[in-house]
Amino acid sequence: MQYRKPLSPKFFQKDALLVAPALLGKILIKKTDTDLLSGMIVEVEAYRGEDDEASHAFGGIKNRNKPMFLNGGHIYVYFTYGAHHCLNFVTGTPEQGQAVLIRAVEPLEGQETMLKNRFGSVSRPATNKFITLTNGPGKLCQAFGISRDDNGLAVDEERIFITSGKRIAPDAIGSSTRIGISKDKGKPWRFFLKGNPWVSK
Repeated sequence: MQYRKPLSPKFFQKDALLVAPALLGKILIKKTDTDLLSGMIVEVEAYRGEDDEASHAFGGIKNRNKPMFLNGGHIYVYFTYGAHHCLNFVTGTPEQGQAVLIRAVEPLEGQETMLKNRFGSVSRPATNKFITLTNGPGKLCQAFGISRDDNGLAVDEERIFITSGKRIAPDAIGSSTRIGISKDKGKPWRFFLKGNPWVSK
């Protein structure tokens, strides 16, 4: 299994609005004793603390959101709609309550494991279904086998982390308002790679 050097926790210890677009093109990795799963990050959303009503950190520390108030470079996984896990990387400094949601990745290594986790079979489906493998936050967590058991991990534990990847030109990055929220809808804090088919629809 090839060694991949994680991004330093310091990479994440900046404002979420700086970290989020900088994550595009980087490689998300999940390591187990037997597998290495990876995918290029193609879509993210930034969430801040007290100035962002859509953030889980809005209103202060609660049992559910405690990892968001750790130092940048930790993982925050939450369960939503009774069905889906969502992976976030905490940013900023302790007590700020900031994080970046990983919305979609382009699958790279470990695709057979991802297919089995998502569809129950290692057979590659037709292109239109294959694109649904990791083109959403719940889908990528299912494909990578990420759950609340991973909540609170530090990136330098090297179980779930991000490593360097493709250099992205600024004009290749699109932005929009965030998806599926009911508050603070107007903030253009979703960032994505223009034209990439794994960006969620």
